[in-house]
Amino acid sequence: MSQLIHTQDRLLQVIVAPQITEKATYIADKYQQIAFKVRTDSTKLEIKAAVELVFKVEVLAVTTINVSGKTKRAGKSMGKRKDWKKAYVSLKPGQEINFAAGE
Repeated sequence: MSQLIHTQDRLLQVIVAPQITEKATYIADKYQQIAFKVRTDSTKLEIKAAVELVFKVEVLAVTTINVSGKTKRAGKSMGKRKDWKKAYVSLKPGQEINFAAGE
């Protein structure tokens, strides 16, 4: 396996936004996983390194999902939203990310 060298600038661009939804809150409570919207070209190793760098926590595992964009209609023409990637990050026991702390 080739060694991947990740620069700090690249890792800071991997995480696009946290997913704060009803389903994500349920998964966070039941399975201690956090959902993030990430770049479509990012890998699991990059996502793990980015979360550890930004939030100063230890990551146990990363699961990714490619979400296809919805087909939408605007009048007579059809359009399509962009495809995107979602990552579920499992934290080690005792670790926590609190998004409401900044408010």
